[in-house]
Amino acid sequence: MMRRAAATGLISEAQPVVGFLDTEGIRASVASLNAAFAHAPDVLHTFAVKAASLVPVLRLLAGLGMGCEVASPGELRIALDAGVEPSRIVLDSPAKTRQEIREALALGVAVNADNLDELRRLDELRPANSASVVGLRVNPQVGGGSIGAMSTATETSKFGVALRDPGARDRVVRAFAERPWLSRLHAHVGSQGCPLELIAEGVAETYRLAEEINRTLGTRQITSLDIGGGLPVNFDDDETRPTFAAYVQALGTAVPDLFDGRYTLVTEFGRSLLAKNGFIAARVEYTKEAGGRRIAVTHAGAQTATRTVLMPDAWPLRVGAFDADGNPRTGTPLPQDIAGPCCFAGDVVAHGRELPELAEGDLVVLYDTGAYYFSTHWAYNSLPRPAVHGFMADRTGSVRLTTVRAPQTLDEIAAESGLAHADAMVSLGTVAEI
Repeated sequence: MMRRAAATGLISEAQPVVGFLDTEGIRASVASLNAAFAHAPDVLHTFAVKAASLVPVLRLLAGLGMGCEVASPGELRIALDAGVEPSRIVLDSPAKTRQEIREALALGVAVNADNLDELRRLDELRPANSASVVGLRVNPQVGGGSIGAMSTATETSKFGVALRDPGARDRVVRAFAERPWLSRLHAHVGSQGCPLELIAEGVAETYRLAEEINRTLGTRQITSLDIGGGLPVNFDDDETRPTFAAYVQALGTAVPDLFDGRYTLVTEFGRSLLAKNGFIAARVEYTKEAGGRRIAVTHAGAQTATRTVLMPDAWPLRVGAFDADGNPRTGTPLPQDIAGPCCFAGDVVAHGRELPELAEGDLVVLYDTGAYYFSTHWAYNSLPRPAVHGFMADRTGSVRLTTVRAPQTLDEIAAESGLAHADAMVSLGTVAEI
């Protein structure tokens, strides 16, 4: 793959950093997900759009039967542009505006209210004939994993109604009793750093609440459970673990009746579907020594690997070394820092990695970056968003490539930076002139 990218000029001095996505790998991940849940009578798998906000990716996933989980007007727009049916879209956000809610309800998009105040807003905005499924997000408060920022079921999480707070559970039951159209419970414990047992316990607590509400109301008002996503990804090596099958097994242990058909299930996986199906490649621009440590200055830094640079212990990435023609670098490994192009000292993607000695024009690869790394670009130093290409390798090793996203141009950066209003500040004049 790297040889093909170098030979075709997809990575070059003009395009020194680029992303790649494995089309067949994505298909295989979706097939694995479907197989793991095959015994569930009724399940809608949605893709967390924030993990790869790219229309071609969403269209591929839609063709494989997936819906979308969206958390903003922008994500909803691109899901619709990708051809995803509104009835297969779920809107989650802790800060939905009235306009966002109106649009979702008009389209028939499912809405998960984040809190009781949002339910009161829905009382006002929801048309009587709305086709939207409406749910309430709860926080089961089962605890956090090893990465606090990725743990959404802690005692003080900003998401959902905190079930273990005094009186909260009764208020949730009452909210359903007052709204016969409220038919779904939603919970999401977290993602990276969260063990399967913790995630499963959050689902179990949500299931028990649904049973309690239906029993209290004397009817099966809650008919579906949105169990979120959040399967963690192994960034240590090529192995996919945990698997979707292992996750389903953990769910079955924690909630034996979850798959008996009483509840339609909704999932919201993102990282676990795409992370291992993509990588970033970047040119080495310079190498140097500092304090006895070799540093390779590349074009892959905080602008495209933001989480890894700012939280290196939580988001470490494996690094591969290749020559300018895309062949694996050989030679005696030595410790090297892989630095990025941003103008701050912390812009280092990997510290002290044992790699064959890198030189100007060589290529480095950041593995397992198929999720989030192409949708969370940081515009630091006005560095352009890199191109993203899809690829497919056939049985002979021949590689086909297609453009998923073109590289951002300098003209586009200038436009985003207010070029059309260049004289705006000057035209206000001075205080003396007012």
